[in-house]
Amino acid sequence: MNKNPRPLSFDDKVRAKKNLGQHFLKDLSIAERIADTLADFRHLPVLEVGPGMGVLTQFLIQKGYNLKVVELDSESVSYLRLHFPSSLDKRIIEADFLKLPLDGPEVFDGQPFALIGNYPYNISSQIFFRVVDYRDLIPICSGMIQKEVAERLAAQPGSKTYGVLSVLIQVWYDIEYCFSVPPGVFNPPPKVQSAVIRMVRNNVRQLPCAEKDFRTLVKTAFSTRRKTLRNCLRNLVQDWQPDHFSDILQDPLFDQRAEQLSVQDFIDLTVRLRNNDTKL
Repeated sequence: MNKNPRPLSFDDKVRAKKNLGQHFLKDLSIAERIADTLADFRHLPVLEVGPGMGVLTQFLIQKGYNLKVVELDSESVSYLRLHFPSSLDKRIIEADFLKLPLDGPEVFDGQPFALIGNYPYNISSQIFFRVVDYRDLIPICSGMIQKEVAERLAAQPGSKTYGVLSVLIQVWYDIEYCFSVPPGVFNPPPKVQSAVIRMVRNNVRQLPCAEKDFRTLVKTAFSTRRKTLRNCLRNLVQDWQPDHFSDILQDPLFDQRAEQLSVQDFIDLTVRLRNNDTKL
């Protein structure tokens, strides 16, 4: 972080910084459509990630949300303070979202909130895994990400884009692919297509297995997508079920590939492999 940003005049613009993955949205209609993804959750306070020059921020303010923003770029912070002096007074958190305690007093002091943003594409997956870590506080998360990542998030079993990210997020959230966004509405234009997604917390409150085991199994199953589960999970099954290793691998389930299994299938498989009294 630049501790001593250059002084900004009211007409200055923030310089997009490649190391922060900044691409500033300039289309106001798209910004308002993103803000409207929170329409069903108006009762919640909102945390915006990476507001930049406030193109999305202004619509969240207009719509009356109890808003705070978290911004790492000190130049953007200066811009926001200059252009939103009353609306964002003491509501700008100058910090790295990935290191910010989301249950702390800087945010909403442990109260549930909505998360939104034009997320930096280089850390979007990390952001969503962080959302999962704080899922009991974040019933709704929406915003702009790289189209490829959006497709992976929303993918269903049998799709080529269905993978680790799909399963580990969908186990806790229902994902909606809202709309695609072309590069030309950004400054500077990114080299990839973009999309807006909406994630709403589902009814799963606790898994019937250890979450660590579930994540391990999912990641291992997708480690080599073209191989069957029998080949991908062989070492894991031997580690978890050494006494039943050969019998378990004969189950027809292991003829399938990871992309053919639903989220519930992965949960059930984790439970079965971790229960020494259960035969497949």
